[in-house]
Amino acid sequence: MGAINTLLSLSIPALVLIHLVVAPYTKVEESFNIQATHDILAWGTPTKSVHAHLSAHYDHFDFPGAVPRTFLGPVFLAGIGQPLIALVGFRHAQLVVRALLGLANSVALLIFKRNLERAFGRSTARWYALLQASQFHVLFYASRTLPNMFAFPLTTLAFAQLVPHPDPRRQGARYKVAIALLTMATAIFRSELAILMVTVALYGLTTVPHISIAQHIVMPFLVFFPLSLLISVPADSYFWQKPLWPELWGFYYNAVQGASSAWGVSPWHYYFTSALPKILTNPLSAAALVPFALWNPGTARQARALAVPALLFVAIYSAQPHKEARFIFYVAPPLTAAAALAADYVFARRTKSRLLAATSLVVAGSVLLSFAISAALLVVSSLNYPGGEALEALKNLVASSPSPDLQTASVHTDVLSCMTGVTLFGQNSHWPTTTTTNTNTNHDQDQDQDAAVSFTFDKTEDEPTLRNPLFWEQFDYVLAEDPAKPLGPWETIGVVEGFAGIEVLRPGSGPGSSSAAAGDVERGADRVFGRAALLRRVRDRVRGFTGGWWVGPRTVPRVHILRKRREGEARRAVTA
Repeated sequence: MGAINTLLSLSIPALVLIHLVVAPYTKVEESFNIQATHDILAWGTPTKSVHAHLSAHYDHFDFPGAVPRTFLGPVFLAGIGQPLIALVGFRHAQLVVRALLGLANSVALLIFKRNLERAFGRSTARWYALLQASQFHVLFYASRTLPNMFAFPLTTLAFAQLVPHPDPRRQGARYKVAIALLTMATAIFRSELAILMVTVALYGLTTVPHISIAQHIVMPFLVFFPLSLLISVPADSYFWQKPLWPELWGFYYNAVQGASSAWGVSPWHYYFTSALPKILTNPLSAAALVPFALWNPGTARQARALAVPALLFVAIYSAQPHKEARFIFYVAPPLTAAAALAADYVFARRTKSRLLAATSLVVAGSVLLSFAISAALLVVSSLNYPGGEALEALKNLVASSPSPDLQTASVHTDVLSCMTGVTLFGQNSHWPTTTTTNTNTNHDQDQDQDAAVSFTFDKTEDEPTLRNPLFWEQFDYVLAEDPAKPLGPWETIGVVEGFAGIEVLRPGSGPGSSSAAAGDVERGADRVFGRAALLRRVRDRVRGFTGGWWVGPRTVPRVHILRKRREGEARRAVTA
């Protein structure tokens, strides 16, 4: 039985890493932290001529984003990741730093599970592990460098302290730790977590014996709030080169100015009717298990200690017009724990009546269904990063057909490419040739020996500049959503497709396994790279077994890989 418990625990970090490997690229929401981590690793943290060095090399001086964000998360990833990257090579650096974040979140989830086991028993903890491991969103985003996911381990550890403890004095000490952790998460990473801190404090004061506002709420706040500022403000002022507390700026931008509404407005009930069911994945969790755990006298006290502060946070935060599911990821562990209490309660009594036996089977079946849903969502989501796949395909193409006349390839990446996976880690497979530290000397020598072709990248977005034919003469390759936008003699040497919905193909309809049309060959559109190419092969094989039927993801061209044809050069043959 101990082996089963260990396997269930290990399934969480294992699945986080599987999600990372299947979808290793990033999107624009993750760009600040992933680029900042790269810059710290690549260019170091100088002590002399700081502004000149940072402004010359660090990406955030060119692309600061809507509001400044803290560098503490990237500093953590770069600091822990540097020796590991030295072992495996810089080309794997993005995987390493994302894996570190994913494992940090996994450790927090396992600590939460351990506290559940100590408080409610091993069977409840096992149900929690099953329900958590079958949730797509938490596992998929655990390794993604969003500010929310840097705050997630702190909030998860805080909820771990809220798991009821029989000793009132231990429970009081735990509340202190929870408030301290939420204070740090609020001050450093996400200011809206102040709402969660308030709901946790109010619930503790009104329901938990021996919790006092001075000793258990105010005191840890007064200690850890200035401590958080002492950590964040000097570090972030150094990297941004101006006095700065990033989360104060974020609070002013989102809450006071309401500027986040420019990214879309959702109805007040969105989190409850759409986001939470998606986050929990299991169709029974939000609809039946959590409500049952809160209502049933046998589980209500335990479930309310975790679920009520979380649900109050979601309810209050629903007043913010701009809503995204990732803004409330923090409530997934406590609500999953409440669902686990209900599932364990029903399953433990399955022999007492036919109704409970049938209900137990339905609950067990819902877990299997959740794993199937999560697997399908992972496949679909892996098709949403055409920019990253196009960059990797381009570098492989150049490496596979080197030209003695091409020592440095100049590449323009358009907006869609940059938003869907082109990062500094993807651009640079080796440590940079110049740094302010001596730790990368050996890596620089490796680069000189290994890199046959070096790359330079341009990310110009200015439309008047893009309409100038002279602008395009400087590039050898282009990654573009619209192959007609680059002006001049360009040829498409490959295409990366992206997800465009679900398709149902009948025998004799839709794309088949026959060779591409002549027009596609001429445009290079038959040479599909990335995961969509694998999907094509799977689709064709499945249709061969099903007589032509297929139900699965539909993909369409998203990013075209273009090569400039020089004067007098014949068009290269394009083959699949």
